[in-house]
Amino acid sequence: MALFWKRKSKEIITLGLNDRSDSGTTEASSNTTTSNAATQTAPVVPVRETIVSPPPPETPAQIEAEASTLTTSTAPSDEPTSYAASNVPRAPTQKAREMYAAKPTPTVSDERDVMPPVSRDAAREEVAARPRSSFSSSILGLDKSIAELAAEQAALEATYAARFRRAVEKTRHSLNDRIDTVFQARKQIDAELLDELEEVLIAADLGVPTTMEILDAVRRGVTRKEINDVDALKRAIKNHIINIFDVAEKNGVANEVSVPESVTPYVMMIVGVNGVGKTTTIGKLAQRIKAEGNEVLICAADTFRAAASDQLAIWAERTGVPLIQQKTGTDPAAVLFDALKASKARNSDVLIVDTAGRLHTKSNLMAELEKMKRIAGREVEGAPHETLLVLDAVTGQNGLEQARQFLKTANITGIVLTKLDGTAKGGIAVAIAKELNLPIRYVGIGEKVDDLIVFDAAQYVEGLFG
Repeated sequence: MALFWKRKSKEIITLGLNDRSDSGTTEASSNTTTSNAATQTAPVVPVRETIVSPPPPETPAQIEAEASTLTTSTAPSDEPTSYAASNVPRAPTQKAREMYAAKPTPTVSDERDVMPPVSRDAAREEVAARPRSSFSSSILGLDKSIAELAAEQAALEATYAARFRRAVEKTRHSLNDRIDTVFQARKQIDAELLDELEEVLIAADLGVPTTMEILDAVRRGVTRKEINDVDALKRAIKNHIINIFDVAEKNGVANEVSVPESVTPYVMMIVGVNGVGKTTTIGKLAQRIKAEGNEVLICAADTFRAAASDQLAIWAERTGVPLIQQKTGTDPAAVLFDALKASKARNSDVLIVDTAGRLHTKSNLMAELEKMKRIAGREVEGAPHETLLVLDAVTGQNGLEQARQFLKTANITGIVLTKLDGTAKGGIAVAIAKELNLPIRYVGIGEKVDDLIVFDAAQYVEGLFG
């Protein structure tokens, strides 16, 4: 889960190695050091180093010839001696030349110049024992060992897993704890227990079709005597939910690598009704994709709502991503056309397109969305490559009805589920995957800029029942 957006084939190490967490100085050259503040703001420019060979030693004849050209008259003069004249090099005396010739030339045989032999293992131990600063001088972590990189990778993944687990904590208490309560003082699985289990699953917003499928699988397991305790029951539910997500991933767009790297920009169209967190999702997407080393551009094509462009401009400024916008009421397709041209001129990797918060009752807005898709496909091969529908996890089953209406007009390729940490009905993710048969691409687990993560079915299920 550490790598957020991985369409580029080149290997990108995204372990936060370029984060400066402490003060200090870094060596800019062999003679000059710069402060930490300057190092953070100044771009890193490769320096071409030129190696100059030392001049060959001069012969006595060359020294004598040079001395003759520098010899100045020592006759007295009434004119004052200038600073430049007083600093003219004088010819070396015979005694100085003799002293220079007699001076021994240092050789590697001198005992003081020879380093004691050190074994390779001892050298490695010495390097490993040196204290390391928390500031990394290499953005790609090239100054770190494989073990250190692996440790940082594991720590980062553990952090995301812990945050994901906390995000579904309310749902876990609602679902997992109630399942344990249902099994208390029960020695066998009977029809009454299954009725209570049905209520628990529906209350967690798994949806009626999903709940019925799970109960049918449980009944088959009980008949085969494969399920006879609460642990076996949870395993059966977990396996069925993971299978639902696996089937959904075969539809839509489950990964950005499906589009060839030669096709640029990669166009992501974001749709959804007002209030689901669409603008916030675009800002977080832009920040995370940019952090992976991609050039990102945002298109503010929501010209229907007056404050939409202003809100998006705040996110663009916060994330440092360019924004293409026009005044309210402009044709959204025209804004998108300008953004596509700008993306090509800037060689942008990704173009994120904001669209109006379309209600399924407004047919004109849906028609605008269809027109934008045609414009994008005409300018860039296969665009839009992803059409992501943003749904609010708090709305539960009402969000499913919104999704069904969007599916009638827009070719939705994936789901972004926001506010997953704010509801005890996080089972809606299962219902979405089952009924819409679309992959869940990203989930929002907080308000911070990095609180949008790639959805991981295994971690989601473990968070519910772990």
